[in-house]
Amino acid sequence: MIELGNYSTLNVARSTSVGIFLDDGEGTEILLPNKYVPEDINVDDKLKVFCYLDHQERPIATTLHPHILRNGFNYLKVVEVNDIGAFLDWGLEKHLLVPYREQAVKMEAGKQYMVHCYLDEKSFRLVGSSRLDKFLKNDGHNLKYNDQVEIQVARKTPLGWEVVVSNRYKGLLFFDDVFKPLDIGMKLTAYVKKVREDKKLDLALQPQGAKMLDTTANKIYQELLENDGFLPFHDKSAPEAIMQRFQLSKKAFKKGVGVLYRERKIVLKEDGIYKANT
Repeated sequence: MIELGNYSTLNVARSTSVGIFLDDGEGTEILLPNKYVPEDINVDDKLKVFCYLDHQERPIATTLHPHILRNGFNYLKVVEVNDIGAFLDWGLEKHLLVPYREQAVKMEAGKQYMVHCYLDEKSFRLVGSSRLDKFLKNDGHNLKYNDQVEIQVARKTPLGWEVVVSNRYKGLLFFDDVFKPLDIGMKLTAYVKKVREDKKLDLALQPQGAKMLDTTANKIYQELLENDGFLPFHDKSAPEAIMQRFQLSKKAFKKGVGVLYRERKIVLKEDGIYKANT
């Protein structure tokens, strides 16, 4: 099946002067122009391509890799603004249009914005939108405490970083749970810290509870091994220094050190942490 805005693995049906035609096995064909045709490709070979509409609104295939897929999110740069809307660079020859009605704030050329890509049912075109809340619905998820999820940073709020969770839901990373620099568009692994009654998600960048202790302890121990068995950190170390080195709060760091100490993997001295002799 050929789906605009997504990758499809298609069969090479026939070759023409303008390119090769690919088919989906269901009677639908699409052109892959000559400039994208790989060398040594033959009829009946299979090829993975991205399908979209060209400048003349014709379905076309490409071997280029777009920065965003249909129903996905990403942080894209505006290359042009005209009477129709803003045009964003998404890695293809034809830019992605964000109509004015789909702009949360008026877009400016040269700036980047977090957008969602979708198929407009009226025009049958792939378009973008920075009105992200229209496409993020939390009422359908079954996530629970400490579940691991993939997130993408969407915007900074007074409380923390608003993120897109699993490409479908909205979540929040409170500033108190972030111990490394973040930027809009950044993709990370996170953990569910709390599911609120309205299904809103509070997240953290480290596992919670016992899992957090194991992960934190392992992180500190690996850092210890990579630094010849010594780390110059102790009870009086500044929280900022700990955050910069380990991307951990001082509280989480001390808990991780406590786990290693109880397991007799380290020795604590006034000048820092030493690897225990085994």
